[in-house]
Amino acid sequence: MSGPSLRKLEAHSSIHESALNEAIELRAIIQKCLEVGDKEKALQVIEVAIDHWESRTLKHAEAEEEGLYKDIVKEDPELEHTVIQLTRDHDLMRRIVENMKERLQTFEPDQRMITLLDSLVIIDEIHNEDEMNKLLEKSKR
Repeated sequence: MSGPSLRKLEAHSSIHESALNEAIELRAIIQKCLEVGDKEKALQVIEVAIDHWESRTLKHAEAEEEGLYKDIVKEDPELEHTVIQLTRDHDLMRRIVENMKERLQTFEPDQRMITLLDSLVIIDEIHNEDEMNKLLEKSKR
């Protein structure tokens, strides 16, 4: 059973929007650190960004997969394909975050981290739009 805020379109959208805005702000800080050559601070902020993606967006994704998505498919099996697509988005984001963590072990902060963060943001923006329009709007019927 999913939590009530996951079922409410506006509340759910607000969860997505706030997490995404915070992620975009962290990305901008990292970019600025790289531009001025402060790789030590960039490293610290990248670690915060990774934690942010794991603790906010990916934890939220886990809750969706364990509750909301199962409930919606049980109520309307025709939405299973959409749920599979949305779960794939989550998987892509998890893989990118893992890639970032691995890169931190062997590389110093660079523009590639910005590219990975941009990828996360793009996937998440598309995902959020699809979840609102293709899943939550349809499941309200």
